Amino acid sequence: MNEVSLARIVRPWGHRGEVRAAILTDFPERLLRLRRVLLGDGRGEPCAAIIRSCRLEPSRRFAVLHFEGCDSIDDARRLVNFYVQIPLAEREPPPPGSYYVGDLMGCEVVEPGGRVIGRVRDVQATGETTAGAPLVIVDTPEGELLVPLAAEICREIDLEKRRIVVALPAGLGDLNRE
Repeated sequence: MNEVSLARIVRPWGHRGEVRAAILTDFPERLLRLRRVLLGDGRGEPCAAIIRSCRLEPSRRFAVLHFEGCDSIDDARRLVNFYVQIPLAEREPPPPGSYYVGDLMGCEVVEPGGRVIGRVRDVQATGETTAGAPLVIVDTPEGELLVPLAAEICREIDLEKRRIVVALPAGLGDLNRE
């Protein structure tokens, strides 16, 4: 996959060809600056599209978009379930100390001495608030291991080497295993 999805079109908005889209990015303001995007439905190659206008709803969970060539409610209906995408190379860099989930997938997880623990299978958010650190789900020979993605535990994250060095607190490995 060479594209990043920023929003998913959920329904027409009004009768002039606008659409309402659920925002899928941590950087919704980016949609306001974009003009050229890709529209894809996951079944084939995405096609180029030009955004005429965009506004964010106050919740910042939805955007109302108007694309060139989309001038009626029927045109808008054809776009439902399409994703508004950009090439992977054009995504916003995450803030310092933050990572894209997709970049962590498949990383090798090791202890400071180099002993391999396993590989990252997924990252699980711990809720709507930022109070808890996300959990890195690591596949190990002994089973699944849940590791908080906290600086105190994940001491080094090297995306180029696809490696995460962790200092597991005593008992964490046993606590999370089935």
